[in-house]
Amino acid sequence: MSDPAAVATDGRIRRGDETRRAVLRRAVDLASVEGLDGVTIGRLATELSISKSGLFAHFGSKEELQLATIRAARAIFSHAVVVPAMEKPAGIVRLRALLDGWLAYSSGRAFPGGCFFSRATHEYAARPGTVQEALRDVDQEWLALVSATIDEARELGEVRADVDARQLAYELDAYLDSANMRSLLNGDLAVYDNARAAVDARLAAVAS
Repeated sequence: MSDPAAVATDGRIRRGDETRRAVLRRAVDLASVEGLDGVTIGRLATELSISKSGLFAHFGSKEELQLATIRAARAIFSHAVVVPAMEKPAGIVRLRALLDGWLAYSSGRAFPGGCFFSRATHEYAARPGTVQEALRDVDQEWLALVSATIDEARELGEVRADVDARQLAYELDAYLDSANMRSLLNGDLAVYDNARAAVDARLAAVAS
């Protein structure tokens, strides 16, 4: 026979997890448009009809809510871009999958404000602290992944031996970030075609 107390506890945990997921989904969408400073416990409590005390129990402070929002956004990004790319063969095929996946993630508005991390990083780039550090870690993780994938392509003989992987990763990422920003500013998704053309040209220039 099931223990009624255990069943009740499991139910509370499940409801708590569902509430947390709903809060963070709303938080990442909101932050992608208005920035992380727009994400507050009071606002989310009002929009989702949840008590402020209940949200405090989940997050404790605005900063912890912001950090949890960054972690949630990273998970969404990873699922949309990184995981599918890592299923591709190492080298140029995987590199293109990462870049094409990023452009699809941004243009498809996985977040309504475009790339969550572009918005949040511009907001916190000059504001030292735990939130900035969390965003910096995500940025460095992405550039390191692109750079490592370029290194793999070079080892496979698909990229010239003299290519600086870190520099190339920086240049390719700049194309992506530019397309994201200008698509939002001008309301024109054609900039993603410009970015793809720039990526194609740059990769052709370094092909062995």
